[in-house]
Amino acid sequence: MEPELHPDLEPLKFLLGDWEGAGVGGYPTIESFRFGQEISFSHIGKPYLIYTSRTWRLDDEGNLGLPLARESGYWRPSAEGRVELVLAHPTGIAEIYIGEVTGTRVELQSDVVARTETAKEYTAGRRLYGLIGEDLGYAYDMAAEGQGLQSHLSAQLKRVA
Repeated sequence: MEPELHPDLEPLKFLLGDWEGAGVGGYPTIESFRFGQEISFSHIGKPYLIYTSRTWRLDDEGNLGLPLARESGYWRPSAEGRVELVLAHPTGIAEIYIGEVTGTRVELQSDVVARTETAKEYTAGRRLYGLIGEDLGYAYDMAAEGQGLQSHLSAQLKRVA
């Protein structure tokens, strides 16, 4: 039995479900690449969304290749369209984002970045999630490896039944 959606999650309910698709990535310190992505947003009746994402490199024919990144966390709505995102990465990085929900669009900016001593140098992130028709569009800017905040990833994902 599906738990009832907590009323605080109403502004974020458009994200609920499993999404799959493809995107492109690049950064001054790496070669551009194509990737496949799966994102899941779920809930257990509490006032937060459970979030997971994983990506794989795609070859020129669109076949899945080596795994790239994983991340997991919690989306926590707060007062008047505000949202907090707590994220953990297996690469030794933890982040807290603060943002706003406007209709079917969420814009987030990193507030805190913590790194283990072996994690790569990463200092800030900015994320955008929003519906494009029935699809979920996603864009991620980052500041890392001595570079300023700039485009890193973008994808368009379809809801999986």
